[in-house]
Amino acid sequence: MVRRIVTDIEGTTTSIAFVTDTLFVHARRALPAFVRTHLGEARVTSALDAARAEAGQPDLSDEAVVALWLRWIDEDRKATSLKAIQGMIWEEGYHAGAYRSHVYPDVPGALARWKARGIGLSVFSSGSVLAQRLLFGHTIEGDLSGLFDGWFDTTTGKKADPASYARIAAALDAPPHEVLFLSDVKAELDAARAAGLLRVGLARDGASPFADHPTARSFDDIVIEGDAVLVR
Repeated sequence: MVRRIVTDIEGTTTSIAFVTDTLFVHARRALPAFVRTHLGEARVTSALDAARAEAGQPDLSDEAVVALWLRWIDEDRKATSLKAIQGMIWEEGYHAGAYRSHVYPDVPGALARWKARGIGLSVFSSGSVLAQRLLFGHTIEGDLSGLFDGWFDTTTGKKADPASYARIAAALDAPPHEVLFLSDVKAELDAARAAGLLRVGLARDGASPFADHPTARSFDDIVIEGDAVLVR
């Protein structure tokens, strides 16, 4: 039977436009001032040092790291240090009421139904765990963070690496064939399949269905019957 569901965020629960046009734009604009204001805080120092390690340049100045982060934002680099500093910036934005997270209308009800059936819910996203919790804690549909009991980011591994999904299944104490992964990215679905997970691709906003993965237009299209996962 399906014991766990692990979902991606961008393009799966939440529109890509919200992430790129709201969150990323805000983080890019606020990043230099945020680092200057919070310089010396342990969490910011840790992120700066992590960026130097990721770049292989231990002598980079703080200003050079900020410039590097801005370039990585433009390149959509999935760097762990960048995701960490973005999460800190978004935390300020959410708490200030600057924005609320988009979720597709079918998402809250489907998550609640799955949770009520005893299926554990987790997130695997390239955004930091902090960013994930903030996004689901401040949605247009209210606080959904309490529906989840597992959070995984790039510290677990790359999203296109089958080993990442094996680690997640192990962390959830579930055999891979009892874990269902939801995503809108083929490479991630391929990796989940290689690790033995069940998977359904999401084709939101008119996207083309996947040729080699079950494809749903919404969470409401996904039917879980025992150990079978069907798509209407």
